[in-house]
Amino acid sequence: MSNALVIIPTYNEKENIVQIIKAVMEQPKDFHVLIIDDNSPDGTAELVKGLQNTYNTGTETKLHLIQRSGKLGLGTAYIEGFRFALAKKYDYILEMDADFSHDPRDLQRLYFACSEKGNDLAVGSRYSSGVNVVNWPMKRVLLSYFASRYVRFITGIPLHDTTAGFVCYRRAVLEKIPLEKVKFVGYAFQIEMKFLTWKYGFKLTEVPIVFTDRTLGQSKMSVGIFKEGFWGVLQMTIRSWFRSFK
Repeated sequence: MSNALVIIPTYNEKENIVQIIKAVMEQPKDFHVLIIDDNSPDGTAELVKGLQNTYNTGTETKLHLIQRSGKLGLGTAYIEGFRFALAKKYDYILEMDADFSHDPRDLQRLYFACSEKGNDLAVGSRYSSGVNVVNWPMKRVLLSYFASRYVRFITGIPLHDTTAGFVCYRRAVLEKIPLEKVKFVGYAFQIEMKFLTWKYGFKLTEVPIVFTDRTLGQSKMSVGIFKEGFWGVLQMTIRSWFRSFK
């Protein structure tokens, strides 16, 4: 039984899903994988089911699948995944995208940052050692970089990449945070989770990575998602002034 679960939310990822699962399973560390599919009309979930016959045996289930009724939001997908991981007694819970923008070879570095170095949250950071982004247009690089700077300025959170979606949590973090009270479901979800981890007194670190934009499939990013992040950070910070973190 592995002690680490990698959660990968999907919507229309048929071009990537088989290869990303295989790449995670081939890592030196024995990771289990949970795919949370939001009723992809392109058949993503059916491809995952086909792979379950390969990776799941009578004694161990390495590839899990949750199928949801529709597009319910990134944040709700991860929270469902967190609850699943806690129920299944995983000690380390990782998040990554399905499109290879996050290199599966970095999963073990994130895992070791928590399991060996005593951190509670390890963030795969694009900006902790310069700007390490490949294939993004400059406008998007600048928007992402300054969004993280803005979040750090408003909240005080000690991270360079506050919006990153490539992370590893120690189980204790997700047991402590009241997941039912997490407000955001889109872009701001990643910010809120890091903010709450920090406010509850857990130890955060950044692991430098190179982020490579997807080559297959379609990006889910939009201007509306960035707006949620901008206004959401202000609301989240103000609410925290009247809240106890114990």
